Amino acid sequence: MRVALFVTCVNDALYPGTARATVRLLERLGVEVDFPAAQTCCGQPQFNTGYRRETEPLVRRTAAAFAGYDHVVTPSGSCVAMVRDNYPRIGAKAAAEGRGGELADAAASLVPRVRELTEFLVDVLGVEDVGAWFPHTVTYHPSCHGLRMLGLGDRPRRLLEAVRGLELRELPGAQECCGFGGTFAVKNADVSAAMADDKIRNARSTGAELLCGADNSCLMHLDGTLRRQDDPLRTLHLADILASTEDDPWSPS
Repeated sequence: MRVALFVTCVNDALYPGTARATVRLLERLGVEVDFPAAQTCCGQPQFNTGYRRETEPLVRRTAAAFAGYDHVVTPSGSCVAMVRDNYPRIGAKAAAEGRGGELADAAASLVPRVRELTEFLVDVLGVEDVGAWFPHTVTYHPSCHGLRMLGLGDRPRRLLEAVRGLELRELPGAQECCGFGGTFAVKNADVSAAMADDKIRNARSTGAELLCGADNSCLMHLDGTLRRQDDPLRTLHLADILASTEDDPWSPS
């Protein structure tokens, strides 16, 4: 089984620790992970801002970078949703405009092989207890892409519930958006900030030490709000929790 890590722009630039945690976790489970150096942005920022034609080269590049792999795994539901939901649309639109079906073929070859991390763990590897140890109180925020577009359901929660030492506390209003939404946070800053305040208020009410999620873009948005409020609550990606063991424990930076 050939498996590639799709690191994503946000993790590569701002949260490389999450990428390393993903690799440590998968290797602990017996998966050999490759990192295709040709990968770049999946094109989500461009596409969501209305630049469809400008996204097309990134679709081609991403498909080429991950050609030949059985599974492409990423700790980012939003980027998986971009590939699985929007790549076929981009390819179909290009074909309809008479520019050939090459882009549609590239998208079709990649889409069924791209997996969000919790999907890969539960559905492909068939594991829920990954041998993690994390003696902290945690509340979990399901990001919109994972919740609504990918239908991750309770996979992340099942993985968290199997972690030794972890106390999972229910997040009120968990299914409500955190307000990030990529360029939404830039174009609608006041609304975005208000939505983050609501999410933080609910997370704070749980008394948890950490607010966990499966998308660092959402966690970045929420962590910025927390730090501006000088709040002791901190955010942490699910992969960092699942990679933590008694021999290799997570420690706050």
